[in-house]
Parts: sequence; structure tokens; C-alpha cells
Amino acid sequence: MADLSVRLSEIELKLRKLVSLKDQLVDRNSELVRRNEELQSNLEAVQKENEELKDKLNKTTIVNALGNEKEIENSRQLIKALVKEIDQCVAILNAEQS
Repeated sequence: MADLSVRLSEIELKLRKLVSLKDQLVDRNSELVRRNEELQSNLEAVQKENEELKDKLNKTTIVNALGNEKEIENSRQLIKALVKEIDQCVAILNAEQS
């Protein structure tokens, strides 16, 4: 009978350890679930910000491209005006030599 009592005490001790371990695991699981939700929320915010930045970059690239085209066109107009003026000067010089 004493042997049975010792065995029951050992089983009870093991059971208490298992219950304690289970409680620790439940707490750890709850902490991990909370952390996972937090990370998911952060990930969504970062993805949204990434999309916004990509959109802003695309818009900036388009604006810069249009700006460069305007600058190129202005430069072409200036070169044409300078060439025209040079041609007029050459014509005047040719007229004076004749």
C-alpha cells in the first residue's frame, strides 16, 4: 500500500509539472500570437508605404522626363535662333564683300 502511495505522489508531482509546463506554453503561445499580429500589422503598413513610394517615384520620373523634354525643346529653339542669326551675319558679310 505504501508503494501505491509513493507512486501516486510521483504521478501527482509529474502531473503538476505537466500542468505548469502547459501553462507556460499557453502563455508563450499567446505572446507569439500577439507578436505575430503586431508583425503582420507592421508588414501591411510597410507594404502600403512601399506602394505609395513607388507611385511617387513613378510620378517624379514622369515629371522629370517631361521637364527634360521641355528643356531639350527650349535648347533646340535657342540653337535654331543662334544659327539663324549666324546665317544673317554671314549674309551681311557676303553682301558687304560683293
